[in-house]
Amino acid sequence: MKHHIVYTLLFLAAAAVAGDSRIRIDRVIGPEVPPPYKHPASITELDGGDLYISYYGGSGEYGTDTAVYGCRLKPDDKEWSQPEVIADTPDRSEGNPVVWQAPDGLVWLFYVNRYGNTWSSSRVKGKISKDGARTWSDSFMLTFEEGTMVRDRPIVLDNGDYLLPLYHETGEDTEKTAATTSSFFMRYDPKKKTWTETNRIHSPTGNLQAEPVQITKDYLVCYLRRGGDYLPTDHGYTLRAESRDGGYTWSDAVPSRFKNPNSGVSFLKLQNGHLVLVYNDNMNDRTPLTVAISTDGDKTYPYSRNIMGGDNTYAYPYAIQTRDGKIHVVCTTNQRRTILHLVFEESAILDWKSDE
Repeated sequence: MKHHIVYTLLFLAAAAVAGDSRIRIDRVIGPEVPPPYKHPASITELDGGDLYISYYGGSGEYGTDTAVYGCRLKPDDKEWSQPEVIADTPDRSEGNPVVWQAPDGLVWLFYVNRYGNTWSSSRVKGKISKDGARTWSDSFMLTFEEGTMVRDRPIVLDNGDYLLPLYHETGEDTEKTAATTSSFFMRYDPKKKTWTETNRIHSPTGNLQAEPVQITKDYLVCYLRRGGDYLPTDHGYTLRAESRDGGYTWSDAVPSRFKNPNSGVSFLKLQNGHLVLVYNDNMNDRTPLTVAISTDGDKTYPYSRNIMGGDNTYAYPYAIQTRDGKIHVVCTTNQRRTILHLVFEESAILDWKSDE
């Protein structure tokens, strides 16, 4: 797998959309590496500067042969390591892995384990690594409630607690979620090593995959994927909810101004306090992939730029900021057979001011 691979027409088109050599687009892995299905990807920076990506793969989204894979890029390497299976439950589907290194150096892996024919039969499992994602513990059950799922990384709150986004998916239709689908958070106290659950975030058509940031000690905001189906619509928007008590309780979700084609978004607080939202600026298709930046604590987003576009789709963006200040985004494309890795400075977005 070439980290800096020769660009195909797909990536030439993407570079043209970016219009700037400061936005680097690398192809991490594609259909040449089995299994064919690869979706969605998460990324974390490890101690020493290694980057580590996890994703789940198999014959298809609902295949019982799916497993969680991990691959690594060392700071001086130009190729990602060959993917290795890091979680696999016999005869059951895995899904939506989230890999994340905590401030104490412990690496967490959270992932979905499906028991039935739809995601509404899922639970959340976890593993930990004490050696930088080289070896993993036995798995443990984080949730036992049917329909609970994970997709997004935890954030560290001002008081040291971790806030892990989860959601409760309901309905037995593989092409839509029920209106009772809701989001919530598991709060972890690293001193007591205990998990507690927040209230559920509700909305008229359901919501899932919340992405939180802490703006002040008590005030948090999250953006959420809208629930429902994939039929054409002119009212598909990313949802938004708030907490006024440090993340313990949350409001119901309401539409934001950002479009959403029933797909995940990524929401990130940078080291300088600016907020970054990565999403598909479209109500019906997972293209383009857009980055919007707020410099005033979520009040306005005057800076916006499409960083991927064209006829392909760019699904489930997952963003982090590394210690050197660079923003990294991974997403899946090419019918969920290819993982892309984009790297850029915040200035590559700030230099493009939207008209909104």
